Amino acid sequence: MGRSEDLKNPQLSNDGDIILGGIFSLHSSWKNREDSYIYKPLPLECTSLNFREFQCAQAMIFAIEEINNSTDLLPGISLGYKMYDTCGAVPRTLRVGLALANGNEAVSIPSEERCTKPAQVQAIIGGATSSVSIAITTVIGPFYIPLISHFATCACLSDKTKYPSFLRTIPSDYYQSRALAQLAKHFGWTWVGAIRTNDDYGNNGMAIFTETAQQLGICLEYSVPFFRTDPPDKIRKIIDIIKASTSKVIVAFLSHMDMDALIHELSKNNMTGYQWVGSEGWILDSQTPLNSSGHEIFTEFWETLFSCKFKQSESSTGNERECTGHEDLTGVQNGFTDMSLMPIFNNIYKAVYAVAHALHSIFGCNKTCQYKGQLDPLMVSFTINTQEGDEVYFNQNGDPAAKYEIINWQPTENGIVDFVRVGLYDASLPADKQLKLQNNSLVWAQNSKQVPVSVCSEKCPPGTRKVLQKGKPVCCYDCIRCAEGEISNTTDSITCVRCQPEFWSNGRRDACVKKEAEFLSYEEIMGVLLTAASLFGTFMTVGVAVIFFRHRKSPIVRANNSELSFLLLFSLTLCFLCSLTFIGRPSDWSCMLRHTAFGITFVLCISCVLGKTMVVLMAFRATLPGSNVMKWFGPVQQRLSVLAFTLIQVVICILWLSISPPFPFKNFMGFKDKIILECALGSALGFWAVLGYIGLLAILCFILAFLARKLPDNFNEAKFITFSMLIFCAVWITFIPAYVSSPGKFSVAVEIFAILASSFGLLICIFIPKCYIILLKPEKNTKRNMMGKEALK
Repeated sequence: MGRSEDLKNPQLSNDGDIILGGIFSLHSSWKNREDSYIYKPLPLECTSLNFREFQCAQAMIFAIEEINNSTDLLPGISLGYKMYDTCGAVPRTLRVGLALANGNEAVSIPSEERCTKPAQVQAIIGGATSSVSIAITTVIGPFYIPLISHFATCACLSDKTKYPSFLRTIPSDYYQSRALAQLAKHFGWTWVGAIRTNDDYGNNGMAIFTETAQQLGICLEYSVPFFRTDPPDKIRKIIDIIKASTSKVIVAFLSHMDMDALIHELSKNNMTGYQWVGSEGWILDSQTPLNSSGHEIFTEFWETLFSCKFKQSESSTGNERECTGHEDLTGVQNGFTDMSLMPIFNNIYKAVYAVAHALHSIFGCNKTCQYKGQLDPLMVSFTINTQEGDEVYFNQNGDPAAKYEIINWQPTENGIVDFVRVGLYDASLPADKQLKLQNNSLVWAQNSKQVPVSVCSEKCPPGTRKVLQKGKPVCCYDCIRCAEGEISNTTDSITCVRCQPEFWSNGRRDACVKKEAEFLSYEEIMGVLLTAASLFGTFMTVGVAVIFFRHRKSPIVRANNSELSFLLLFSLTLCFLCSLTFIGRPSDWSCMLRHTAFGITFVLCISCVLGKTMVVLMAFRATLPGSNVMKWFGPVQQRLSVLAFTLIQVVICILWLSISPPFPFKNFMGFKDKIILECALGSALGFWAVLGYIGLLAILCFILAFLARKLPDNFNEAKFITFSMLIFCAVWITFIPAYVSSPGKFSVAVEIFAILASSFGLLICIFIPKCYIILLKPEKNTKRNMMGKEALK
């Protein structure tokens, strides 16, 4: 049949007891012409022989003949076929669908004769594109004639309410689109371009891909529709969009015919270096359709395949090589001999067998079949839907299990592209096991072995976080370094996590490291110097005590109340030593000891100084006529006064330790990257009570010593006590603001310095002048000199 004839007869046909319909695009295009409608429009003139669809038709014939020759399937029943060429045109497809559905008039006439050759087909195989399949199933749907497509993948066709009799042996794009998105995610392509065929197949498939890509964090730089018959200016705009893009990966949801046309346009513009990710529509078919002419489809096929002309060919000029009909296929390389499309042909094979098994079940075939003539198409459609098994299976939507081979184009030495299987996608498996790839065998664009990079922004390394660029997709962002104390330990983190209080971020901001514990240590310079000063003060005090003890009977020692002097030296020794409790790692005992020992020893010290001051005043009063005050403030009273003043501080410290004692404390606020180990006061009232009591005694002592500073003794101790208490008060008055404002371990150092400075002040002002007299001026160490008599003489 010529390509311009009408549809009274199919292009390929064979009689049988049961007829199967076939709809294939044996030509891929047609001639456009403008009809004047003055005359009846001529039939559609098809062009461009489509080897792939012709192979599909041959696969259907092969399957039917195999079943007819089988004794196990449909024994005694022969299958026939009627196949039509639609040229891929929807209008012609509608006419073909009606032609296959019609022709059942004979069975409507009552007859006793068994009808062995019903005109109506029991099922239709074919529909290579989604748009064609939608057109056919819409027309034949009311008749419930099953249409089993081998290549229509639009997810929309799974809607049984619209397409109740549609089935297919190729998985739905619902799964393929998701598989393509997961493939892009697997290779880290988050910035891709997208091109789709402008029909049901391309638009629906790309819509599902876009939705899944967004869920996986993949952005589309552009998404444009394309059709091979688009006007040049529209195609030019698409080329310009691809040229201006920065993405290096293009996802193409195209038919093989549109892909061939697009590649042709890209080649003309010398655009290379893109990594193409394709759908099943073109990934296994890279051959550009061959334009051809002729009338008889077999003649046309043979002449195109072997570049020869039959004698009866209308276009033969007599100069071409004549076809003999015995040409050898060996060595012929074109789309017809390319068997890489075997999965597609297998889809046809499975479709035919699905119908055969359904008929086998309906007829109750065993060794023979109970064939009763015309069947109800609804029964056939229902039976096909309920078939189960590994070879032929449809789910409730008429779809097969979704399994895809992942194909990689790899050039060979002779220039032919080799289709290499490099992975598998199985939608029936758990999400993390659906995609399996062999990365080591992949060849990328321009024969590269490296996976191409296609991102809008480079990955943010650990230690940074993503900040979206204003007005751009989520895949376009800047990497901002985490703030101090915050980290991100994963790539492309959207937030930085704050470290726990005891930790701090490292320099790279990708890990939290334990903060350095800071306290006044014996090993650091400041700790060593303060320890040395404390020990020096201790030895100095002990040395003074030794000097006083060796000269305890000398007038200068006896005149200054030697008992209180030794007690004062003992308390000063404790004052110097208690400063050591402030150095080292704080513990429960050291925290309680350092403040209580400091408070009690200083009160003991000030009590002794206060006692000595009162002795000086009483001694002067005792020299006045009729005065006997010394009997009221003798040695016993002096001891009791020192004990009483000290016991008050002891009671304050006991209450402090009982109610809320000092305790070790980790201070995270003083420094960002350090932990300050310090002693918390527990009760601030207890601390200031201890300090306040010491200050009260010091002020009282200073006042009394100040009043006694001008008494007429030649060696008036009240003068030295005044100076010592002046230093003491000055030190502790300046200590308060210095202590409060000093950070971390420096506050402890300030407290130690105050203890040492005040202790040295008392030691030097009260005892060093006396040691000077004892050691260097012994001639002045006489009772007469102490009473000032030599000065009077």
